[in-house]
Amino acid sequence: RPPRPPVAPGGRRSAPPAAMQGSRLPDAVQLQHRDVFNRMYDPHRKRVDKLTGKIPKGQESPFGDFPSDFTRPSPSPQSTLGALGATIMRTPRKAEEVTTPRPPVLNKGTGRGGSVSARTPRKEQPPPPVPKAGAHVRRTVKESDFRRSYDRGDLPVQVVHCATANKIQWKVDIEKLDYHHYLPIFFDGIREKEDPYRFLAVQGVHDMLNKGGAKILPVVPQLIIPIKFALNTRDPEVMATCLKVLIKLVTSGEMIGEALVPYYRQILPVFNLFKSNTQNMGDFMDYGQRNRMSLGELIDEALEVFEIHGGEDAFINIKYMIPVYESCVIAG
Repeated sequence: RPPRPPVAPGGRRSAPPAAMQGSRLPDAVQLQHRDVFNRMYDPHRKRVDKLTGKIPKGQESPFGDFPSDFTRPSPSPQSTLGALGATIMRTPRKAEEVTTPRPPVLNKGTGRGGSVSARTPRKEQPPPPVPKAGAHVRRTVKESDFRRSYDRGDLPVQVVHCATANKIQWKVDIEKLDYHHYLPIFFDGIREKEDPYRFLAVQGVHDMLNKGGAKILPVVPQLIIPIKFALNTRDPEVMATCLKVLIKLVTSGEMIGEALVPYYRQILPVFNLFKSNTQNMGDFMDYGQRNRMSLGELIDEALEVFEIHGGEDAFINIKYMIPVYESCVIAG
């Protein structure tokens, strides 16, 4: 049996530690746990995404891609022999099933031979379907600079594998990093959907924002393009991660919210598309709300943070891009 918690002097047992109370895990760890659960009911989802080009493929070998003049390995002989054996062992009865069926025999007076074509009624063609704009369709996630830098070994990070949740280990002090160089690279990696790239990028961004201080504000203009790329993927998982990072960015230092106001026209159009993307659960309970993956709720939270920390011009710029937004500061 597990040991019981110690009894307090008043006769009550002391509270269990924070780890046993279900303390909130970091966003990068939650994404890894979410992948494990998704593999249970859809094990081939990422493989299909790679074949359809939705996410980038990995390297062909641990040492990189093969040269262009190198002959790629052929399929394994076992699979080839298995397919050949299945063809040879096909029975005649199954072979007859594959043959083309014969046309039916027509009786006298039932055919249309010799009839005048003008008297034959024409079949009306159905109207073409209404085309879809595809504003909410997932876009292709292109290879990021973070993936290329990590494969080359240019980033001072590595994964520490633990029992329940992985951790990130920095090879240098975060305060000594050049934020103008590393922070845009880490921001560019938040659109990745594969580990270890996604885990290191998301957790690295949070660590750098926690300890960045005054180094973050001068780098804000360089972060707009990676944020725009992540939002334009229209992938719900990538967008939710980007929205959480945006909220963390605005609240990580002074004047950062005001520095983002000139770039609202590049960031907020995607917010306007997915603002109403919420789940109507009725009187049921959404047990996954602890993961904070609802785009509509995250967008509302991000807009409120933008308005609070964006200064006097924040509301009118948000209202210009999202007309249905209502202020959380102005009364009435």
